[in-house]
Amino acid sequence: MKISEKEVRYVADLANLKLTDEEVRRMAVDLDGILTHMDKLNELSTDEVEPMAQVLYEAGETATLAGDKPRASLDNATAMANAPEHGAGYYKVPLVIEK
Repeated sequence: MKISEKEVRYVADLANLKLTDEEVRRMAVDLDGILTHMDKLNELSTDEVEPMAQVLYEAGETATLAGDKPRASLDNATAMANAPEHGAGYYKVPLVIEK
């Protein structure tokens, strides 16, 4: 096994996730499968594959990218208009970090 349950618990703690023992075991198996698959992909030779910079790089007329056009930015009152809670010109959000 490439990843231990201890490592899963460590990463879950960094992400502030509370996992049950069953979830830790399942995540260890799933992550091990992902890492095993990545090892198989790393065995493939990519020597003959040309690097790609951007899929739409030479698309010309068919490019779906929007043009860069200057426009006025939102003023503070407009930006705050749909906020559930705001004050002093800032969004108010619930506390999410407890450590």
